[in-house]
Amino acid sequence: MADKILVFYGSYRSDRMGIRLADYAVAQLRARGNDVALIDAKAINLPILDRMYKEYAPGTAPAALEALAAKIKGADAFVFVTGEYNWGPQPGLKNLTDHFLEEWFWRPAAIMSYSAGRFAGVRSAMTWHGILSEMGMVVISSTIAVGPIGKSLDENARPIGEGGASLERAFPRFADDLAWWTEAAKAQRLRKQPPY
Repeated sequence: MADKILVFYGSYRSDRMGIRLADYAVAQLRARGNDVALIDAKAINLPILDRMYKEYAPGTAPAALEALAAKIKGADAFVFVTGEYNWGPQPGLKNLTDHFLEEWFWRPAAIMSYSAGRFAGVRSAMTWHGILSEMGMVVISSTIAVGPIGKSLDENARPIGEGGASLERAFPRFADDLAWWTEAAKAQRLRKQPPY
């Protein structure tokens, strides 16, 4: 059975280039036989966090929140594609994730970062490790960092240049690592109910 993977992307910029990396991840994971969906924070456009999903009475959450909660709960694994804003995570992606908590529990998460410069968003990726762990996910050790993004993926999310070649070399191990943890987590959830 195919693994259900959600790929999250969080830039709200009009000329965003990181969507190329999100699209690349979706295509590559689908090519490996996974059931993959892109969750674009800008398209969902949740309000700045006031009430978490769990703070609404059953059946009263806004429709977008209810639909996204169902997708998160139904997923086997997550991939977070993050840019770096002033050494930190993108506010759009952080806002989206903060609307949920228990929905994330007991599943693996992987991080792909990017930037326009040579640091490739790694400072944001480091921040996301702690955030995702605190939210109940197991963050895999393999990461992908792409930069400069505009010289690594073209407008159709095809790898170009040295950065693109590096991405193509790194992605199989990254995906294998995520697949191993996804299988392990699925098997454990079937074997034993999570403790909370």
